[in-house]
Amino acid sequence: MIQTENDILQLVREDKWMMDILRTAKTLNLPDWWVCAGFVRSKIWDTLHGFEERTPIPDVDVIYFDEKNTDESEEKGLEESLRHLHPNVPWSVKNEARMHVKNNIPPYSSSVDAISKFPETATALGLKLDEEDQLILTAPCGLEDVLHLQVKPSPFFTVTKERAWIYEERIKKKNWKSIWNKINITYITK
Repeated sequence: MIQTENDILQLVREDKWMMDILRTAKTLNLPDWWVCAGFVRSKIWDTLHGFEERTPIPDVDVIYFDEKNTDESEEKGLEESLRHLHPNVPWSVKNEARMHVKNNIPPYSSSVDAISKFPETATALGLKLDEEDQLILTAPCGLEDVLHLQVKPSPFFTVTKERAWIYEERIKKKNWKSIWNKINITYITK
């Protein structure tokens, strides 16, 4: 049973594939980098559902924050570097210093600030290895929802009707309940 941050860290440390992903991402030496979102959430939910096999994830999200180089082509080059090291991983690399433009919102101050504004609290998670290869978890919206199988909008997505609509559409599209039947989804009333 996983109930705490330490339980999650131990779960990841024991997962060779996840640790390989983190070590590979670290080789890029990116500023303020994290492997985030479904990479972390799916592992927790798979474990809480007692799944023996890993649920396939559509991509492995690597984010970083570099205000000095916000050219999207840089991200594509980084993805190519990761694919060269691990060709069977669906890498997605994004510089959060430019993603506010794509999302039409005020600039983020860091990668953790960006994670805090992910649509769901249960997905607002990131992992990385520090300089000493210690595993670090960030959960700016807390761990309670992911550990209690709750899908709720992050505070950022409850501010406007437009964001609430994006959250609702994402929940429909993802159809997570068909994979993890124990989750409870909170819908925003419009």
